[in-house]
Amino acid sequence: MSKDNVVVGFVGLGTMGGRMAANVQRAGFKLVVHDLHRQAASHHLAAGAIWADSPRALAREADVIFSSLPEPSDVEAVALAGDGLIAGIKPGAAYFDLSTNSLKGAHMLDAPVSGGPAGAASRKLAIWVGGDENVFDRHNLLDAIGDKAAYIGPIGSATVAKLVHNMSGYALVCALAETFTMGVKAGVEPLALWQAVRQGAAGRRFTFDALIDQFLPGKYDPPAFALKLAHKDVSLANALGRDLGVPMRMCNLTLAEMTEALARGWGGRDSRSVMLLQQERAGVKIAVDPERLGEALAPAIPGSR
Repeated sequence: MSKDNVVVGFVGLGTMGGRMAANVQRAGFKLVVHDLHRQAASHHLAAGAIWADSPRALAREADVIFSSLPEPSDVEAVALAGDGLIAGIKPGAAYFDLSTNSLKGAHMLDAPVSGGPAGAASRKLAIWVGGDENVFDRHNLLDAIGDKAAYIGPIGSATVAKLVHNMSGYALVCALAETFTMGVKAGVEPLALWQAVRQGAAGRRFTFDALIDQFLPGKYDPPAFALKLAHKDVSLANALGRDLGVPMRMCNLTLAEMTEALARGWGGRDSRSVMLLQQERAGVKIAVDPERLGEALAPAIPGSR
């Protein structure tokens, strides 16, 4: 796809969207942008992007459209409202929704991403795409956003893949809280316990590295990924399970845990703050000294014993 004759539209310039749109711009594509708050586009506009006053106006200009929005209702409003994308979309244009969303019957490509804000900035993102495979093949500009774009299957397939990915991760977080509080209450020092299990088969696959940034140091602010957004992902995964008639006991429990954490007012804290609930129930407090944790993570010095 020639960068000279392709106009890319980007709606939603938040934590993830702003970084992805900047990568599209750095790749040399002409960029048209829209957000609820024009200030969010200030850096893109300064770099030469064009502002659109509405999603409809953006769609009239763009050959390829991306949206990165917080909630399914936001996607629906941006796409289907009177001044929405569908009202202005050009014949032959492609629309990729990069949000983690619920399944919809719209004629579009779902393209959720995984990699977080750091990945959005560095372009180290997985992009899973569902929809028309020929459209996917034609639009190789996805490489400007992430380093691992993959076609999954028909429309909705990528959303399922993302929900499976996220639900697996958050179910594991809740399970690890149970097992580690059990070990600590049994008398094992938290860092020693973590170092021990990390040497096992699962540990060698970096399973327990999820505990490094929040759980072990007991630090949940500022969030790497907010609880309120994780709660949305887990709610969508559980809804999909109900729709399919699939029993999801641990996933249901994970949602209940995250809902309880949300009710504590922790929506703006890191999603792993849900693990504090199990620590309270077990009567243990885990807060490894950051310096000791850093020493544990440092590579072994050659020649040392």
